Amino acid sequence: MSRIGRKPIAIPAGVTVKVEDHLVTVKGPKGELKQQIHPDMTVAVDGNVITVTRPSDDKEHRALHGLTRSLIANMVEGVTNCFKKELDVNGVGYRVQKQGKNLVMNLGYSHQVTVPEIDGITIDVPGPNKIIISGPDKQKVGQFAAEVREKRPPEPYKGKGIKYVDEVIHLKEGKAGKGGKK
Repeated sequence: MSRIGRKPIAIPAGVTVKVEDHLVTVKGPKGELKQQIHPDMTVAVDGNVITVTRPSDDKEHRALHGLTRSLIANMVEGVTNCFKKELDVNGVGYRVQKQGKNLVMNLGYSHQVTVPEIDGITIDVPGPNKIIISGPDKQKVGQFAAEVREKRPPEPYKGKGIKYVDEVIHLKEGKAGKGGKK
C-alpha cells in the first residue's frame, strides 16, 4: 500500500472540505480551492479527517493514490497557511519594484520588464532586490515564480539574474582559466 496515500489528512479548525461527484472543494481563511480527482479514487471525510482509498493494487491506482492524497493535503495546507516562493535579484543596476498590481523589473535590458499579478497570487517586494510570491495554490505559486525567474535566469559566470533564495549557482571559470597565452 502507498505510504503517502494511506496517511490520513487532518482538517484544521476553520477549514471546510466538501466532496461531491469527484470534485473536492476546500474552503479556509486564505481562500477556496477546487480539484477534480480521478473517478477511481474514493475520498471520505469523517469528522476532521480525510482519507483517500483506492479500488485495487494496479500500478496506475497505486500512483493515483499517493498523488490524490498529496493534492488534497496541499489544498488544506494552502487555505490555512499560504505557500510562498522567495526570489533574489543579483546584478549591478538590477532592481524590482511594485507599481499597483504590476511587478516592474529593471534587468539590464533596454526596457523595463513588467509582469502583472494574476488571480490567487500576491506579489510582495520588501526590498529592491527581493521578490516574495505567495498564494494558497501551490502549483500556481510555483508556476508564477518560474515565469518571473525566466525573465532573466542566473548566468553561470557572474551569477547575475533572478534566482530562488535557496538555489545554489555554481560559477564557472572564465577564459583566463584556460592556461596562459601562446
